[in-house]
Amino acid sequence: MKVLVTGGAGFIGSHIVDQLIAAGHEVAVVDSLWAEGGGKESNLNPNARFYRADITDETSLARIFDEVRPEAVSHQAAQHSVAVSTKNPQLDARVNVIGLLNVLSNSARVEVKKVVFASSGATYGTPTRLPIDEDTPQRPESPYGITKMVAEHYLRYWQESQGLNYTALRYGNVYGPRQDPNGEAGVIAIFAKRFLTHQPVRIDWDGEQRKDYVFVEDVARANVLALSRGDNDIFCIGSGAPTSVNEIYEVLANLTGYKPEITRAPKRPGDIYLSYFNSSKAERLLGWKPSVTFAEGVKTTVEYFKSRG
Repeated sequence: MKVLVTGGAGFIGSHIVDQLIAAGHEVAVVDSLWAEGGGKESNLNPNARFYRADITDETSLARIFDEVRPEAVSHQAAQHSVAVSTKNPQLDARVNVIGLLNVLSNSARVEVKKVVFASSGATYGTPTRLPIDEDTPQRPESPYGITKMVAEHYLRYWQESQGLNYTALRYGNVYGPRQDPNGEAGVIAIFAKRFLTHQPVRIDWDGEQRKDYVFVEDVARANVLALSRGDNDIFCIGSGAPTSVNEIYEVLANLTGYKPEITRAPKRPGDIYLSYFNSSKAERLLGWKPSVTFAEGVKTTVEYFKSRG
């Protein structure tokens, strides 16, 4: 199958590209390599055709769709930081809403069979019940969460009006190799680099906020499965087990043999204290469940950053 992956040089997107190519698909990548977006040339799979372009650029994106004529699109390109979205909601909406509309319009125009979309657990805000499942009310508490929720409505609209099939995957907190350790999102990557270079770490709130951390290769596998399953449906993709920031600190201390100094900071805008997923629907309809334990995933992540110096 010919698959176009937006954000395919990014953290999650590049792992999806690798797994698609390993499965025998023909892959093209669109990525702007925007410094704050996490896309890097070093993440690109040499067997994928690469187009450097921004999804908000209508003309460039239309030309790429005309050339590639994809049968499926994996839409991973996004402004992915809750913190950035609260500081610059206009940027967040431009990338996450206008960029999505460009992708959907072009997908319908060239008769793409399916769009697999990277949604987020941030669409729930503070959950009304736990564990979170697909029927938990969505009450996002950040512009990022709002734009991801809005995107799901656009997917439904395009399916009903244009017949464009979709699967949306609401990710937990994804972590693993290639995550940007210099950004504002991705506590495990940020901590791993700081532990390895013996720098202090910042812990917001009281450190007991607990999230569902899911390994990137498991998330990529869910995306590959969704190409042929779960049409016009939405799935939670998480580990099912909440882990606190303080626990992450202790796991990394045990792995690296180093305990950095901690600086304390207040709660970040839009941060949630407790969330974790029930992914049984994904297991039932996609044939997906997480296979990498938190301990294994963090060890792999630390080894990746260690190998990069």
